[in-house]
Amino acid sequence: MTTSALLVTGASGQLGRQVLDDLLARKVQGSIIATTRNPESLAAYAAKGIEVRQADFEGDPGALAKAFSGASRALLISTDALDKPGRRLAQHRAAIKAFEAAGVKHVVYTSLTNPYAESPILIAPDHRESEAALAASRLEFTVLRNNLYIDLLVGSLPHVLASGKLVDARGTGATGFVTRQDCALAAAAALSSPYSGRRTLEITGPAAVTSAQVATWLTELSGKPVQHVSVSPEAFTAGLIEHGLPAPLAAVIASFDVAVTKGDLAVVTSAVKELTGREPQTVRDFLAAQRATFN
Repeated sequence: MTTSALLVTGASGQLGRQVLDDLLARKVQGSIIATTRNPESLAAYAAKGIEVRQADFEGDPGALAKAFSGASRALLISTDALDKPGRRLAQHRAAIKAFEAAGVKHVVYTSLTNPYAESPILIAPDHRESEAALAASRLEFTVLRNNLYIDLLVGSLPHVLASGKLVDARGTGATGFVTRQDCALAAAAALSSPYSGRRTLEITGPAAVTSAQVATWLTELSGKPVQHVSVSPEAFTAGLIEHGLPAPLAAVIASFDVAVTKGDLAVVTSAVKELTGREPQTVRDFLAAQRATFN
């Protein structure tokens, strides 16, 4: 039986894999457990000595607790179950109960910046209530309120550069953009930390950045003129749907932009450096590293 292990849920996702990579690079003391619905997807990590287990947040509670057994600290990566209201929250609550049943002492949870009751972000209730479930449990925890990934811009860069327009509904609002990699490094550091107790940390990049600034950097880096164009949330949602996104996902994305205009995501802290010992990557440096995708 594995004892005093570090456990990562949702380990086959992009963030989960980056966390596993960092834990391996750190050569952390003790064992590492990775849980996923599809263990075969993590065969390469099993070959590196990570114990891969099947875990279904919507399955038998006893089986889920067994999948978590032997872990002293666990990373609960928020799931992507957004197909119907309440499904993701139910999954998180099931995981938290299973952590308690399995004897896990400390849980690191990936949350969202400012998930307050009046937040316009449509997925804020999932995170707010998941944080509440942790607070109501017997568990110690570290809540990592991850700001918006700058990585989400990468897929649209060819279109942005071809059209010369960076279109969103953010107005002049600023965002403490952070890279997925920095979120992974922060999560791995919090998971492997000896910290005990309860804390909530804002995980951000080094500065709050506007879309106009992003457009300026894209112009400088690509040599092609890019202008920021801010439209209404309704027009932005319609444009996303027109480009093939499902309506529910388009609505979620637009709701983030509404939060940006309100200043809800203009949060900047030193938490990444305090956890990892390194400065988070700037938006400009991240964009410079994406030059291969510009054409």
